[in-house]
Amino acid sequence: MHQIHIAPMMGYTHRHFRYLMRRLCPEVLLYSEMVTTGALLHGDAKRHLDFDATEAPVVLQLGGYDPQSLARCARQGQDHGYAQINLNVGCPSSRVQEGGIGACLFKSPQLVASCVQAMVDAVSIPVTVKCRIGVDDHDTFEHLYNFCETMQRAGCQFVVVHARKAWLGGLNPKQNRTVPPLRYDVVEHLATKISLPVVLNGGIQCHEAIDQHLQLFPAVMIGRWACSDPIGFSQRFHQHPSRLPTATILDDYFAYVDRSLSRGERLSFLLQPLQALFHGQPGARSWRKSLNALTHRANESSGRSLSSFVEMTKRLPVDQFIQG
Repeated sequence: MHQIHIAPMMGYTHRHFRYLMRRLCPEVLLYSEMVTTGALLHGDAKRHLDFDATEAPVVLQLGGYDPQSLARCARQGQDHGYAQINLNVGCPSSRVQEGGIGACLFKSPQLVASCVQAMVDAVSIPVTVKCRIGVDDHDTFEHLYNFCETMQRAGCQFVVVHARKAWLGGLNPKQNRTVPPLRYDVVEHLATKISLPVVLNGGIQCHEAIDQHLQLFPAVMIGRWACSDPIGFSQRFHQHPSRLPTATILDDYFAYVDRSLSRGERLSFLLQPLQALFHGQPGARSWRKSLNALTHRANESSGRSLSSFVEMTKRLPVDQFIQG
């Protein structure tokens, strides 16, 4: 099992972010954004599932509640080369709730088990579940333990547990990431009581915390820290034999942007993963301003030649930021 996972996050862990993070962090397990069964079965499945082969391994996170629909989508994910399938049982957003998916499923362990079993029967790759320690009044340790035990019997390979409960009424998604207190002790207790591997998620924002938690858990999942400070997070992998110098990674990413623009991708979407790249370093604001100016120049020239993008990047003051 990979020791470090980067959490699935809507609006962040799209394929462009994953392309960059794979180069910064060679040993992490990457996740897609949550993709609903409806989007895959009734929408543009190729757009949702396509990814660059160099991102691998990538986990496809699905949102759904119908076992047969999830089984069909899991097969699509496997056919597209995803390494694992993860079922979202933790997202507390009202929009997700309205669809009967995400965190509200935590209250229905048998339904979730049916979903897991259907996916396990449909694919040969691992199927996992991501959940909270509790949802609304379903917040006892007994419910959490029984939920995870039920997942194990259904064939779940491991469970990722966010160490906060979710309040589906009264708190928005951002508040649900910060207001309910972190209860690492609950997840630690769970890990000692069940043979199903437990991956810890929630509030981990430094390398010292990763090292501490890895003494108790086989793996940890990092969320917002990986997006808000990619270079700081990736320090852990600077000595990895596959880790290239940051300047080389940027050159490669800008070439990737140029190729993606020629396929019709939006520049703002492609540059999003770079916005916080030099977080906390002197001149970070200047870096963001340079990126924004680059976007403006590229937009002005887009009618003439998208291939000029890489040449434009040479005007960025990269050297003053790069430390390795």
